[in-house]
Amino acid sequence: MDKASRLDSLLPNGRGVWIPIDHGASDFPVDGLTDTEHVIRSLVRAGVDAIVAQKGLVSHYGHLCQDSSTDMVVHFSVSTRHAGPDSSNKVLVGNADEVLPRGGLGVSCQVNMGSPNEAIMIERMGQMSRAALHHQLPMFGMVYARGEHLSIMEGDVTNANAHAVRLAFELGCDAAKTTWTGDKESFMKITSAVPIPVLVAGGPATGDSKAILTMVRDALDAGASGICMGRQVFAHPNVEAIAKALMMLVHQDSTVDEAMDTCGL
Repeated sequence: MDKASRLDSLLPNGRGVWIPIDHGASDFPVDGLTDTEHVIRSLVRAGVDAIVAQKGLVSHYGHLCQDSSTDMVVHFSVSTRHAGPDSSNKVLVGNADEVLPRGGLGVSCQVNMGSPNEAIMIERMGQMSRAALHHQLPMFGMVYARGEHLSIMEGDVTNANAHAVRLAFELGCDAAKTTWTGDKESFMKITSAVPIPVLVAGGPATGDSKAILTMVRDALDAGASGICMGRQVFAHPNVEAIAKALMMLVHQDSTVDEAMDTCGL
């Protein structure tokens, strides 16, 4: 399988429902991830396109995705809550040559833009992008505009999030994750900043199905190609139902009410 085929599997028709479950490496216990196998089985039943996880989880649980429409993407960036002032410094914990043997289909890497360690994280993303290219693997960029040195340009209603996805694109990422900016007008400036799919993040878990789906519907209407949403899904009271509803919004262009009614939310 070449890179284009792998990318089409992860983002069919350029759209995707991706669920990151890498949170346990940085902070544990995490609501919703204490029974990881249950969460993965629920997501697979819902038919999500990708589960983004650290390499150990991919090796251990990858078999749960066999003979399904769900693939795994290996996230190679880690820091923990115990690192004090260095906690925003995402280090690389592997390389692209591990992805296929572990059962993954793509790579993911993170940069915290505006943090004191921004430069080295950008260098790491560049190295991972090179390795992914040589192994014919799709590359996903999680670039967050949230460090204490963030310098937002005057009039930038995206609060540097457009710059964040642009950085991911310019470093060779095939898709990027970004934060919802609160309204369609500002979010359109993010999605129009790059020619690659932009997936919207979910933020902290709320359990509010209608609010989650409404935000996603607005993001899709503003040009998002899907979602990369962790805690709002794996910590939801009904993981499978909210994941199925998100699939309806992203792949069937459903309304919020249609998705909620069909999925029993």
